[in-house]
Amino acid sequence: MTDRSATRPEPSTPRETAVYTHGHHESVLRSHRWRTAENSAAYLLPELKPGLTVLDVGCGPGTISADLAARVAPGGRVVAVDSAPDVVDTARAVAAERGLDNVEFAVADIHALDFADDSFDVVHAHQVLQHVGDPVQALREMRRVCRPGGVVAVRDSDYDAFTWFPSAPGLGRWLDLYRRVARANGGEPDAGRRLVSWARAAGFTDVRASAGTWCFAAPEERAWWSGMWADRTTASGYARRAVEGGHATPEELTAIAEAWRSWGAQDDGWFVVLHGEILCRV
Repeated sequence: MTDRSATRPEPSTPRETAVYTHGHHESVLRSHRWRTAENSAAYLLPELKPGLTVLDVGCGPGTISADLAARVAPGGRVVAVDSAPDVVDTARAVAAERGLDNVEFAVADIHALDFADDSFDVVHAHQVLQHVGDPVQALREMRRVCRPGGVVAVRDSDYDAFTWFPSAPGLGRWLDLYRRVARANGGEPDAGRRLVSWARAAGFTDVRASAGTWCFAAPEERAWWSGMWADRTTASGYARRAVEGGHATPEELTAIAEAWRSWGAQDDGWFVVLHGEILCRV
């Protein structure tokens, strides 16, 4: 157990300076609703047991939150927070549909969480730190609200490590464009490889690192993944910010969307998303 009395930061004012690159278009929520504890938080599941209290930061539409709530029942509870009120309402509806009574929702800023020190056994964030203005401060806050002996669990993708087949120049243009737009918005799209460094800068000393992947290769998987990204490229907040920021023209976005659909139609298509993962013992 680590003595945090000398290192716990004083409560801070919100420091959110990044803009959420994707926005909350239907194509974005389509992707987020697909996520489960099994396909997006498997590295955390061995730590869960009935009776634990969990904070799920950046919960999105709440599918992972609901899965975590089921894992810590009976006796445990999940508090799920997000910075977007409309998305929190969606997450609340997901929990209600599943009949869960041990999960609650709130709007919150990860840089200044409105919870007392040592409030939770587990603090979790999936694909959040890549979008925030100060990931080290975010991790300090996650550490502050986690009880001694508990764990802070973070998983983030690493865009520069994405790989696919067959080669598609349009997807190469997509990757370059997305990384430029995300960084212009104040985020870090290659967050996965930085998690250990950020955690140590935030004061963690017991950090266990791993990696996980999503793989899209079956026909229905390719169709879903490529169609989702084609729609994001022309209709989401990311598309609007790409144009407004001078990073791409609408015509260029349309060409990239068509490249996604073309790749998705390839019988031998294969796409892998790499994630960095950390479990930090408090």
